Amino acid sequence: MSKGNLLSVREDVQVLDATLRDGGLCNDFFFTDEFVRDLYNNNLEAGVDYMEFGYKASKKMFSPEKFGKWKFCDDEDIRSIVGDNDTEMKIAVMADVGRCDYKRDIRPREESPVDMVRIATYIDTIRHATAMIDHCHKMGYETAINIMAVSKNRTEDIRAALDIFGQTPVDVIYLVDSYGSFYPEQIRDFTQLYLEYAEKYDKKLGIHSHNNQSLAFANTIDALKEGVSFLDCTVMGMGRGAGNCRSELLLGFLKNPKYMVEPIFDQIQNHMVKLKQDGVRWGFDIPYILTGQRNSHPRTAIEFIKQGRTDYNNLRLELLDME
Repeated sequence: MSKGNLLSVREDVQVLDATLRDGGLCNDFFFTDEFVRDLYNNNLEAGVDYMEFGYKASKKMFSPEKFGKWKFCDDEDIRSIVGDNDTEMKIAVMADVGRCDYKRDIRPREESPVDMVRIATYIDTIRHATAMIDHCHKMGYETAINIMAVSKNRTEDIRAALDIFGQTPVDVIYLVDSYGSFYPEQIRDFTQLYLEYAEKYDKKLGIHSHNNQSLAFANTIDALKEGVSFLDCTVMGMGRGAGNCRSELLLGFLKNPKYMVEPIFDQIQNHMVKLKQDGVRWGFDIPYILTGQRNSHPRTAIEFIKQGRTDYNNLRLELLDME
């Protein structure tokens, strides 16, 4: 059953900006402090509820010489931007199962500027993810779980995962369209599936969409209409491959007067345009259409673009062969 219409104001809605985290995958997280500080201030003015600063990646697995500091999100680096963050906007970071040293790097909440830890997992690593949820919850953080690549999984396995996560102290369960392969009808069906468990266990739902088929915004507002309340977006859609739901579209759509789109356009004018001019690439492109249509990881399209190829039909055939 629909939870609203195009004119509804849903007080439960929370907007999360993932520009630094998902966008960092486009430039190895090498953002200037000026970019980050302006993004923080513009998100504040725009009424954004959560700002995700990046990953809590292991420095044993990933070299700090090869990645910018938002790959690791040291508390001191976040604090250099936000101070004590005496604002209504909360700070989030993401921790990937198998790519972080969460017991060592995630300090107790009272020692950190971070409010929420989002944990990313695949179906086959859910037991590791539940351990991370328990740890972060005990440390005092809000937690969210992003189950990746569900478009590749059997419905019964997704149900089992949702039932397991429902029994943890996680606060938000995210529906993630990892490969940008979902259409609005599928998003509605998946949202209803996730809602079944969210309502059973009193959890909130989130949506993280990708724009391979120019449907990230449409899928986000369809999920919103069905009952999802945490909405991910990035400025100018910046994110790996085809990118994400665009902040300027989402904030311009939501009817709650707390949200303002003008500061996001300031970020675009003052920073995003230059990133594009400097050669940082992301966004809708033909290779991403093909991986989205084939429900494939975007790495093939990313490599295709890096090589400067334009033989799109050959890429289509290569994707068919990979299947």
